[in-house]
Amino acid sequence: MSEQEQQFELAAPDASRWIVLKFGGSSVASADNWQRIAACMRQRQADGHQVLVVHSALKGVSNALQSALQHAVDGESDQAVSAIERQHVQLAEALGIDGAGLIASDLDEVRQLLAGIRLIREVTPRIEARVMALGEMMASRLSYAFLSACELTVAWHDARTLLTSEREIRERRHYLRAVCSAAPDPTLQVRLGAGALHLTQGFIAADQDGDTVLLGRGGSDTSAAYFGAQLQAHRVEVWTDVPGLFSTDPTVVPAARLLKRLHYSEAQEIASAGGQVLHPRSIAPLWQHAIPMYVLCTSRPELPGTVIAEFSGEVEPAVKAIALRPGVTLLSMESVNMWQEIGFLAKVFEVFSQHRVSVGLVSTSESSITVSLDAEEENVDARTLDRLVSTLSALATVKVIRNCAAVSIVGRKIRTILAKLGPSFEVFAEHRLHLVSQAANDLNFTVVVDQAQGYRLVQQLHPAVMRGRIDDDTLGPTWESLQLQPEARTKVAASWWRQAAQPLIEMLGDRDEAFAYDVQTLHERIDGLLGLRNVSAVFYAMKANSHPDLLREVHAKGLGFECVSPGELDRVLTLFPDIAREHILYTPNFCARKDYEHGFALGVHVTLDNLSPLQQWPDTFRNRNVFVRVDPGQGRGHHEHVRTAGVHSKFGVPVFELAQFADAANALSCRVVGVHAHTGSGITNADNWRIVAEALASAAAHFPHVRVLDLGGGLGVPEQPGDAPLDLSALDASLSAVRDAFPAFDIWLEPGRFIVSEAGVLLTRVTQTKGKGDVQYVGVSTGMNSLIRPALYGAYHEIANLSRLDETPDRLATVVGPICETGDKLGTDRWLPECHHGDVMLIANTGAYGESMSSHYNLREPAQGMLFRREG
Repeated sequence: MSEQEQQFELAAPDASRWIVLKFGGSSVASADNWQRIAACMRQRQADGHQVLVVHSALKGVSNALQSALQHAVDGESDQAVSAIERQHVQLAEALGIDGAGLIASDLDEVRQLLAGIRLIREVTPRIEARVMALGEMMASRLSYAFLSACELTVAWHDARTLLTSEREIRERRHYLRAVCSAAPDPTLQVRLGAGALHLTQGFIAADQDGDTVLLGRGGSDTSAAYFGAQLQAHRVEVWTDVPGLFSTDPTVVPAARLLKRLHYSEAQEIASAGGQVLHPRSIAPLWQHAIPMYVLCTSRPELPGTVIAEFSGEVEPAVKAIALRPGVTLLSMESVNMWQEIGFLAKVFEVFSQHRVSVGLVSTSESSITVSLDAEEENVDARTLDRLVSTLSALATVKVIRNCAAVSIVGRKIRTILAKLGPSFEVFAEHRLHLVSQAANDLNFTVVVDQAQGYRLVQQLHPAVMRGRIDDDTLGPTWESLQLQPEARTKVAASWWRQAAQPLIEMLGDRDEAFAYDVQTLHERIDGLLGLRNVSAVFYAMKANSHPDLLREVHAKGLGFECVSPGELDRVLTLFPDIAREHILYTPNFCARKDYEHGFALGVHVTLDNLSPLQQWPDTFRNRNVFVRVDPGQGRGHHEHVRTAGVHSKFGVPVFELAQFADAANALSCRVVGVHAHTGSGITNADNWRIVAEALASAAAHFPHVRVLDLGGGLGVPEQPGDAPLDLSALDASLSAVRDAFPAFDIWLEPGRFIVSEAGVLLTRVTQTKGKGDVQYVGVSTGMNSLIRPALYGAYHEIANLSRLDETPDRLATVVGPICETGDKLGTDRWLPECHHGDVMLIANTGAYGESMSSHYNLREPAQGMLFRREG
């Protein structure tokens, strides 16, 4: 019996020896993880278990297949299939197996299906299911070959011969969101056959006619649950890239606590409310048969994870998690006829039934009803929504509220502790609430706010609700403390400043605060970019950090500069008067006419991101060469404020306006020689820039003189200890496909934060400490006047006591500055050792948008920057 089973005294149904192991896309995407997976299987077999492995597609493959389908519908060729092939072949090479041969037939099927779609410009749900299923098929073929090479006796099964879906009258749901039986199936073991280790795919099944169906995105969890229920398994283990379920999304709140145990109902509520670790449909099949589920971390199997089971010992009310579900649409219906009218609500919900649209949250008053559309429903497209609103308008005045987020407090007996939580609700004062709902099952309290406020509300609400529960036996360590453990640090590169602690303290001298920029790290980031074979030029986006000494290092390495203001242009030309003007990009936004004229006078590349300047000031642009910034329609990035594309961003010419822009430019003999897009910041999906390039290549069709595709920047850096860096080799491989498809264009990048962020740290001294009830404060000599990102974005920066790096962090503290603002917090609930007056604190990843965004607020001098050169 494992430590978790002993701790929670879990019993297996009918003493079954079956265990179902599900491995997610991140888990199966690296050779290192596969060594751990093989070891896990050997251990389960040694314990006497029959093992069924449920396998996901490699990380990113399902998204790539979805993109390929859309390109095929649009009649466009797509490089996604080639990228999928490279991803599998590269993994196979690392595993020592023949990847190309193993997946050749699946790739042929993908290409044939896409070719057919491209001809008719339509994809049916039945064909979509066939295409999407091939991601799991290809990945499982690789794993079967690898495990066999490891001398494990393993049987491979097509999941479509094991799972059969139930009938559904709606075609799209039938093929793309199928439901299977969770009843015990004695014949399943017979179909699996003899042997202790079996391998199959998640996400896919067959209908009663033998056609491929999908269980919905994220459906591999659900597959594992169905198999566990039908086998009456001893337990189901879900192996993923996080150490379990947490009290909130740890990428948003690093102080999130590990949830060591949850009742099925609590896990169901967290998953349904937006928790991303488990699919909401994966809980019920196991709950029905009291089969425990374990959520474990593939890269750190030594951690206990989260166990979900039928716990009966917990009776006290408690909050377990804060969940966020973005992408919510609300319908608000108001009618004076509603008051005291019998059957009015029945009429309203009958309309939803007629249009086959289900609702999630419901809030009513005497004259209004507000509902959220169920985020799991994939058939609520624009036409369906328009028809629904039109029908409802006969009953009430209907308002559609888009781009919302639902924030839920999830736990046990929430109703009984609302009064206790009252002070925590002060955070709602600065947020517009569209809907408030307290669940009838007493498991959650939900508010719906504007989506732009969602992450910020979670960051504010979590410490207010969870504080003071350090010794709670259902809550484990914080995400941050898990990443600080030695076992985690051996799996990621150590931060440069940990090896340079004493020299940094000495460099600070008698100052109270300073930014330090490590030249070696700066050079390493630049060298990585210069090593991209498929990028013609790299320009440093100097708004990230314009410190003169840092700019000299960038210039010496041969990078160009991307400037957004006359002041930035003048600084570059003052420092480097002989710089070739073609090495300077100028991308002003909503600026005055004189700003454009200044750029043209200097002879640099000038970018337009609006049609209006051509119309208002035609003489300024007549006979000029320009770049045009295009809005591809979708922004990406780590925060709403840094997503620089889409209708809610001020940047770029929308695609539908490009033809009009081209006509206006042609009338002025203004030649567009480059097209540019920047979709956001903090992006770690290497395929992002391929997608941008394809959008730009399409936009370039309007402009015959284009020779440059400027893909912008936004290259992400690790935000927290344990985060994986952007894979530059994967980025280069993705761009190789772009170069092959569009050889006439040069490809440019203009990163800023990627180059300088990790090189910079903010050093500041401890001034005071304070305890106020459950809250511990550590005051430091500078705050939001030097680093405003935490207050502005809710951005996370790792914080360490540089004077006490050898001491074990043992307490949670909030690090605050001296600025007279409640929001002057550099970090909330950080795991630190005891701090003393005069200690040097380090705030990491501050090379970008630290010094450049600093101010003299409160007339306090911000920290000044200096270069730091490590010896050797």
